[in-house]
Amino acid sequence: MTHPVTNTDKQRVWERYYAGQPERVPVALRTNDRVYMLDARFNRDGLTYQDMFTDARAMLTAQLNWQYVLYTYFHQYCDQPVGLPERWQVSAFLHNTYEAWALGCPLRLEPGQVPDTVPGYTGDRKWAVFDVDIERPLQLPAFRRAIELTEQMMELARGMEFHGRPVEVLPYLQTASDGALTVALNLRGGEFLTDLVEDPEYANQLLRFVTQAAVNRVRALLAYWGRDLQGELWLADDSIVTISTAMYCERILPHHRHFYDSLDPQRKLKRVFHLCGDAGRFFPIIVKECSVSSIDTGFPVDLAWLRRAVGPEVEIYGGVEVGLLLKGTPQQVRARTRQVLESGVTAGGRFVLSEANNLPPGVPEENLAAMYQAALEFGQLG
Repeated sequence: MTHPVTNTDKQRVWERYYAGQPERVPVALRTNDRVYMLDARFNRDGLTYQDMFTDARAMLTAQLNWQYVLYTYFHQYCDQPVGLPERWQVSAFLHNTYEAWALGCPLRLEPGQVPDTVPGYTGDRKWAVFDVDIERPLQLPAFRRAIELTEQMMELARGMEFHGRPVEVLPYLQTASDGALTVALNLRGGEFLTDLVEDPEYANQLLRFVTQAAVNRVRALLAYWGRDLQGELWLADDSIVTISTAMYCERILPHHRHFYDSLDPQRKLKRVFHLCGDAGRFFPIIVKECSVSSIDTGFPVDLAWLRRAVGPEVEIYGGVEVGLLLKGTPQQVRARTRQVLESGVTAGGRFVLSEANNLPPGVPEENLAAMYQAALEFGQLG
């Protein structure tokens, strides 16, 4: 790094951003445990997702090691603090399996891959999904397992230290959803796209079912742990890029509204929506119709157009495509970062530079450094 950034400097960047008077575009790296689990530089013990999903000690070890790698390595290249925290805070993490797994789809744990599920309701089994009792969500396999892992991890962490810091295991509170269309596709596979056209009554019933299942699960988890929903409410639905905006508005949007409005009826939470892929055309609709104030983008997205389309007050997370970060040169990463920052997306001061979207394992360190250094140079606002 040409200009080392202290933790105090980073804190000021975020304070000014949240005060509405940003001096520089903040930089964030969104990661999950795969940057540790699937990178042999860090996962020297060979922990697997099979270990994690079946053994609480393995889950605790993986989450702690991921956090250690974040604080000591990745945070050098974004505006998050470097160095050991006062206390480690970790929780059980089931990746994007939790909704389909809970609704009866088999879990798939393949070597060298993140956890996934297999469609369980293809062909003539399409109606069997409605036999799942979504009124008792914590009895469904995914959430029963998550709670078991969490409570076992809490016991293991009692009095535990990791690198000289105490360990706190947080309640499993998965309050987001991967979205009605995406979950329906997880359940039915590609056949659900045909259902939308050939069997619209069934399709609408399934979309309502999976959305209500998500709402029920959030409420049940909050009640189980004695918590209230605070801060942010996240929703995604990457699969909407497979349909038109007209079909989205007619068939899927009502379910997105239902998710948000059921859990945030007074609209007090920060509503966040994530979409991967070539999804720019959907964001203005979602911002307007769902009262979303923060959008999390993937690629390809024309960020300059998106800023004009949603206006200066909507927060946008986005930036350098993960493929370029993984395979490009530092010079290419620097040039792309500069292009993003000079595109006009920073108008209004509500832009956070990040990878687009979710950092993969194995990104060269020099590319992370190139993105952050370019942000320091070309992201100045005040």
